[in-house]
Amino acid sequence: MKTGFIRQVGRAVCLAWLLVGAAPALARPHPAAGAVRALLDRQVAAWNRGDLEGFMAGYWQSPELIFVSGTTVTKGWDAALARYRQRYQSEGRAMGALAFEELVIEPVGPGAALARGAWRVTWPDQAASGRFTLLARRFPVGWRIVYDHTS
Repeated sequence: MKTGFIRQVGRAVCLAWLLVGAAPALARPHPAAGAVRALLDRQVAAWNRGDLEGFMAGYWQSPELIFVSGTTVTKGWDAALARYRQRYQSEGRAMGALAFEELVIEPVGPGAALARGAWRVTWPDQAASGRFTLLARRFPVGWRIVYDHTS
């Protein structure tokens, strides 16, 4: 009886030590999260200096890029750039100040990550906001957004 109890306590102590030892590794963010966060930070910086092409550098420059907003599906990098240009730069409009909030980045494989959060663009007299879900992939040139669903 004592031997069985001692074994159970010993197992519990070993399990606790394993969990305590593994905790730093479990708490450490996946490398993809940092890389995708850096990509999004570069996009915000480019947007806020009025550099739409710099903002678009975070997207996969491919005809296969997908951008979904409301009921509209835009396919291709060039079409996405044209859509942004019309919405945020046409008729001398200022692009406003962009911020991402509530950002969560989760790896979904060795070369892919899902990012979701809230976006907000503010101008002196108004603001717009919504939510987004992005799929990013790692390419030889770095991480790029391949799918963007923004509302």
